[in-house]
Amino acid sequence: MDNLRTVWRFFMDQKSTIGYSFMALLTVGGERVFSMVSFQCPCNHDQNFAYGLTFLLGPAAVLLVFGFLSSTRFWRLYTGCCLNPMKLCPRGNCLGCFRVFLSIFTGACVAPVMWLSVALLNGTFYECAVSGLDDNLVVNLFCKNKTLTCREELARVPCDRSKLSSNERMELLLMLRSQSQILGWCIIIITATVGLLGTCCKNCRSKVSYLQLKFRKIYIEKEKERFDAFALEYATKLAERNLQSFFENKKPQPFPFPNHKAWEEISAHYTFSRSEQYYSSLQRYVERGDRDFTPEERPVMDLEYGIEMN
Repeated sequence: MDNLRTVWRFFMDQKSTIGYSFMALLTVGGERVFSMVSFQCPCNHDQNFAYGLTFLLGPAAVLLVFGFLSSTRFWRLYTGCCLNPMKLCPRGNCLGCFRVFLSIFTGACVAPVMWLSVALLNGTFYECAVSGLDDNLVVNLFCKNKTLTCREELARVPCDRSKLSSNERMELLLMLRSQSQILGWCIIIITATVGLLGTCCKNCRSKVSYLQLKFRKIYIEKEKERFDAFALEYATKLAERNLQSFFENKKPQPFPFPNHKAWEEISAHYTFSRSEQYYSSLQRYVERGDRDFTPEERPVMDLEYGIEMN
């Protein structure tokens, strides 16, 4: 049993690393499926660039959108901001708001960067895209000191339909693939460097200690776990109470519930600082001296905005 607990604790401590590793494996697998099953370079000057670029950047754009859709912090900021724009920058803290959006954006960029890196290291999409460019700079780069046939057949090099000799075709393919892999490694190196510098800068400017930041991270995870458990429990009780009242045709029992203002306050983004000994917006709300204990009454629908109000 102790060994199982040790293994479980190890996986929980390394769950971010394991998650990113799993995402990397999915990215590699997805790229291979795209390359082998659905990708067929048209091999002509008119379509190569658009076709290759679509397969290179299209999945990255979709992954970026999914990154935003799956971000809890993004929806906490965005929900209701059309009716109350100040939710995006509470207390007029534009710098803090920018930091939050930058953090959300960098988190959403993890999967797209992985896709671009893997796709460029493989080189298939890049070969198709660049071979279709008619720009003189590109053509001169690949066909320098070569015959006129090279310029005419460059777009057919990714396919096996080129009139060039096998040696010339292989030489051009190696040039295209080497450029693609160089770009892929540049993206990896730049991303790793920016991530390291950003983390160092953030920790260097932190007003609290490393252990306290680690404690807050643990607290946030536990609060989220317990919130989900409490929400499930109370939602079940509320559903049972309402169904019992309906089927037994009697007045429902009083059910204490937070009001809308309380939900708004605990949903707001909270920036941890040394000036307040709170670790989340929930803790800040429950420890307030002027806390409103008025329970939520029967909600009514505001027809103008389609939201529930007391």
